[in-house]
Amino acid sequence: MTAVVGNDAFTRLRNTAGDRYPTRVSQVPAFIDRAEPTVWGDRSSAGMFGAQELDAHERDGFVQVPGLLTGDEVAAYRAELDRLAEDPGVRSDERCVIEKSSDEVRSIFEVHRISEAIGRLVRDERVLSRARQILGSDVYVHQSRINYKPGLGGGGFYWHSDFETWHAEDGMPGPRAVSCSISLTDNHPFNGCLMIMPGSHRTFVSCVGETPEDNHLSSLKEQEIGTPDADSVTSLGNRHGIAMMTGDAGAATFFDANCMHGSGDNITPYPRSNIFLVFNSVQNTCVQPFAAPKPRPEHIGARDFTPVR
Repeated sequence: MTAVVGNDAFTRLRNTAGDRYPTRVSQVPAFIDRAEPTVWGDRSSAGMFGAQELDAHERDGFVQVPGLLTGDEVAAYRAELDRLAEDPGVRSDERCVIEKSSDEVRSIFEVHRISEAIGRLVRDERVLSRARQILGSDVYVHQSRINYKPGLGGGGFYWHSDFETWHAEDGMPGPRAVSCSISLTDNHPFNGCLMIMPGSHRTFVSCVGETPEDNHLSSLKEQEIGTPDADSVTSLGNRHGIAMMTGDAGAATFFDANCMHGSGDNITPYPRSNIFLVFNSVQNTCVQPFAAPKPRPEHIGARDFTPVR
């Protein structure tokens, strides 16, 4: 059973624990109503999103941008991903995560500092202005990474809310953060595309299970702690349904930090890779972790809150 924590009970819990979104502290999972907006900026503020797109983001927790990158840009970034994956220095770096069941690269973190090309993408107005519109402030990069999902073996990501982990293990106070996933390959329903439950961003799922020391060493390959229980996933799925983020290479999906999302294994011959950029508001900077012995390393959860310019 999943307990439902309404506004009154939520207030009492917050006052007692000093934490708006307690998680990994109870033996019973719970739903907590979101206390903050999804779109913080003024609908009339300058940026590349129109009012209708911001309304969709507020309603669903995500919005897609077809053709954010041109075909030439997609080709250049795919070449950059290949270069990074084949670089022995990168593969031996702690920022590189290898698939649990193979020798394939799964993810490379802090990639905007490793790659000049991706560093420029972070500052690109097509990306940056949209993040600022959603969060209503200057932003900094909380996390960046490349996700590789090669054909015939790329591992999936179980259902989860990124904010649950960023709150518990990085000390992010509230869900005033947005992720931008930019596809560098065509996304089909059958090659492990991103799946999101529309509207799930309005409910925080308090998870069961204490955070072990250095949990990131295993969770980046296969997350167990901080994932919702089966009843919670079923309840949210029945309530919101599931949307598949399909589309051509070069498309982007901006989605709220608290969206319930995941992806399946890729058992097709068609690879799926993306650049993943997480922007957090400078008014929501991380403090000490809410449910972990110590913060995760800097390359996973940034402690440099310098605004992106």
